[in-house]
Amino acid sequence: MTIAKEGRIFVYPLFIFTVLLFYLKVVHNINILFPFICSLLFLFCLNFFRDPKRTIPNSKNIILSPADGKIIRIEKVNDDEIGDSITISIFLNIFNVHVNRMPISGSFQNVKYLKGKFLLAFDHKACDENERNTIKISTEIGTIKIVQIAGLLARRIICYAKKEDTMKIGGRLGFMRFGSRIDLTIPSNVNLDIKIGQKVVGNRTVIGTY
Repeated sequence: MTIAKEGRIFVYPLFIFTVLLFYLKVVHNINILFPFICSLLFLFCLNFFRDPKRTIPNSKNIILSPADGKIIRIEKVNDDEIGDSITISIFLNIFNVHVNRMPISGSFQNVKYLKGKFLLAFDHKACDENERNTIKISTEIGTIKIVQIAGLLARRIICYAKKEDTMKIGGRLGFMRFGSRIDLTIPSNVNLDIKIGQKVVGNRTVIGTY
């Protein structure tokens, strides 16, 4: 299993500490509760920070899901920069893979971080009020936006996008720690292949075609 680099600061020390506690249990007969709790924390972090390798579908003219999670909103909007468009919201719970990926090849026009609240990520007010990072991307279908939104527990947005850099579809765009939400805004002429309530997988599930 590959561990995301963002989680190694948690996983590796927890592993060492867990081994040490079990050693102390055997040698000095310490309370089993301590190594047991540490083991649970280690397994949780190991699962949370996993970064599985995934093969992109061998299809052309597709937009892939930028994250694992559940579709909680599909809404037609009139974006100031994109115009008539569709916003798709993906909620990530603590058991999902939290790596964010590039849904379509393109170049980064702008990356803007905004401080905010830490409401529950599935609350639709979160997209306007929570701490978030907005990434504007120029693609072959026009401008799209990806918004990384912090949640009640996710208070650490990590983004690798830099203005004027380019990234291919499936590239590692960022990471969200401990529950979060991703909003993807795309032109309205994209043919959607998803529905509300559907579970999606980053780099595998096709959001739409063009």
